[in-house]
Amino acid sequence: MKRIIKNIILTCSVVFLAGCNLDEDPYGFYSEENFYKTAADAEAAVNYAYSALTYLEYSRSLFFLGDMPTEVITTKGDASTDNQALDRWRIDNFETNGTLTNFFKYSYIAINRANAVIKKVPECDFDEKQKNHLLGEAYFLRAFNYFSLVRNFGLVSVHSSVVETLEQTSTPLAATIDEIYDLIISDCRQAEELMQAHASPVLGRVDKVASQALLAKSYLYAASAKENNVPLYKDMKRDVTMMYDSAAYFANKVVFEQNVYGLEENLLDIYDVEKAEGKEHIFVMSMHRSGVDEGQYSKISKMFIPYVDGATMYLKQGDSNELIASHDGWGEYQTEIKFYNSYDPADRRKTWLIVDRIYREDGSLSGEWNESGTRDFEYPFCRKYIDPQFEGEKTSTRPFLIRFSDIALVYAEAAGPTTQAYQLVNQIRNRAGLGNLPSGLGLQDFRERVLEERTFEMAFEGDHLYDLHRWNRVGAIQEVKDAGLTESQYTFYPIPQTEMNLNGSLR
Repeated sequence: MKRIIKNIILTCSVVFLAGCNLDEDPYGFYSEENFYKTAADAEAAVNYAYSALTYLEYSRSLFFLGDMPTEVITTKGDASTDNQALDRWRIDNFETNGTLTNFFKYSYIAINRANAVIKKVPECDFDEKQKNHLLGEAYFLRAFNYFSLVRNFGLVSVHSSVVETLEQTSTPLAATIDEIYDLIISDCRQAEELMQAHASPVLGRVDKVASQALLAKSYLYAASAKENNVPLYKDMKRDVTMMYDSAAYFANKVVFEQNVYGLEENLLDIYDVEKAEGKEHIFVMSMHRSGVDEGQYSKISKMFIPYVDGATMYLKQGDSNELIASHDGWGEYQTEIKFYNSYDPADRRKTWLIVDRIYREDGSLSGEWNESGTRDFEYPFCRKYIDPQFEGEKTSTRPFLIRFSDIALVYAEAAGPTTQAYQLVNQIRNRAGLGNLPSGLGLQDFRERVLEERTFEMAFEGDHLYDLHRWNRVGAIQEVKDAGLTESQYTFYPIPQTEMNLNGSLR
């Protein structure tokens, strides 16, 4: 952790102008004596905290960590050693794995930037309502990044104030998982109290509803992980039933007590880059093809799409004959065929959102994939990340960090087989072209069906491994079984070795 802090110590006592520049070099220095004086200063500091999430090493790692180690996606044969290790559970690589190291590093950079806002903004003299909202965003970002860290690494160091000296980097690991969740829940409650609800979704920014959504996700994760005897979680002091009730309570606020966010009627609208401020999007990463550096713009689409012939391809829009353009890609995130075949054949999340045919501009068939016949490209590919207005390799495709459908399913799982829970799951299924769930399911069977629905609804969005974690089912992944790993080896990723070397307190 010390090497990270050496790069950002100045940012603990000074703040750089906002932006998504991928270098740690500042645009300019602003000492505490002359910064944080205006609302614009505070806004810039909050933007700077958000921008840590758009670093390409962080944004790409969402998929490498959340989907690649599962049976949703695999990677290409000539992928980097680090990425192949995540795909195949080669744990001898994990302590030095660059993807894990970057995810850990940028999570703490974001936390430290949020801590700087939490420290300095209360001293500012501008409109109280605006100041509170900015503070709420900082509390949310700190909670969001700790939730990401605890799900991946288990016990981590808790920094609830700005790290300004090297000595402050030697913080030991939290003593218990409760300590980390105490901070996450406290920060989310602070954020909920301080922030207002947006009048309409705002790309790349959060509001009161996002804090309620994160509370719901956090409580559900902890409840199901404790119930399923996941290491560390099984020793939590919080009661399982109370945590499920809390998850349902906050998810209810998101799903039923506001009118800004909701379910899109059309699946394709969720993933239309020109509709990024649609009602499904509670928290979406902010990227646009007009950006100068990667991180300001996105190449995520290149990661999912296979290389075809280097030219523009065209994809059908659902069941219509309308075509949209796309570039081809690098084939880094490749759909697992077993997973592709596990969909109901009528599921639009398969037939509309996973591509098995590509076309020419005139509508003629250019290539297709099929399991038993000719394959013009290597695998059927996810098209949740398509930008028809791409500019070379620059796109506006963005990771979905919190989506309304996710929280609707959180509510259903936490609440159990109530009338409202059934209605939510059936709405999501009906949108996908499927029929209703069987009525009269018991609590456990209903939750199993909700988990199954999450698998298909949230596929390719960096979510699946965490569902397997909290249900204690990582051990069922074929690569985990092939590697002969024990529960202690697959439950959490190890703290990166570089951080262990720099902070002996992490050992």
